[in-house]
Amino acid sequence: MSELIEISGLTKAYDAQHIAVNNVTLTLPKGKIIGLLGPNGSGKTTLIKMLNGLLAPTQGTIRINGYDVGVETKAHVAYLPDRTYLADGQRVEEIMEYFCDFYADFSREKAMEMLNNLNIDPSAKLGTLSKGTKEKVQLILVMSRNAELYVLDEPIAGVDPAARDYILRTIINNYNPAATVLISTHLIGDIEQVLDEVIFMRYGHLVLYTSVDNIREQHGKSVDAYFREVFAC
Repeated sequence: MSELIEISGLTKAYDAQHIAVNNVTLTLPKGKIIGLLGPNGSGKTTLIKMLNGLLAPTQGTIRINGYDVGVETKAHVAYLPDRTYLADGQRVEEIMEYFCDFYADFSREKAMEMLNNLNIDPSAKLGTLSKGTKEKVQLILVMSRNAELYVLDEPIAGVDPAARDYILRTIINNYNPAATVLISTHLIGDIEQVLDEVIFMRYGHLVLYTSVDNIREQHGKSVDAYFREVFAC
């Protein structure tokens, strides 16, 4: 089966006036890096949380590798939220041990290699690290898993350009090439060189799902320029 994610009639309504995701149907393949793009309030984070089983749909279904979202899929989805969730009082090596215990596909060796490459001390407490270094540690933990789906919510927000370059290299060089990476971001120009496909969302609706090559060939524009055109009004 080449499809990894099958979404059918997916809706998340908090009440009648607040429908975060509205009747989305979408099938995503294995082995792609896909950008999840849209303005604030478009439903991206809500969709991501439903993919990770953190929110239940109001209607519709999500299947990942043939399974309904739940215990089975959580074991195969690596999730990087848009906010740091690790405790400042924990040491990096303690967090790694937690990941080793919790995820059967976590590679401590890969995590240590990436930490060493960045001269990050595994014995350091998270609270002593800069914001950019914390972001890198959290990304290293996620990318050290041999997952089938990597879901990254704003992985390059709030970090300097050099850190962004490192984060993108880490994503490209360390994910399972048979897996899919879904990246939500507002910084399209910084990330589009790594994308194979893009999803555009607005007001909870699916606006577009296509390949990056298709945008460039049919419209003669970069993804960033085409995004600005589509969402100009």
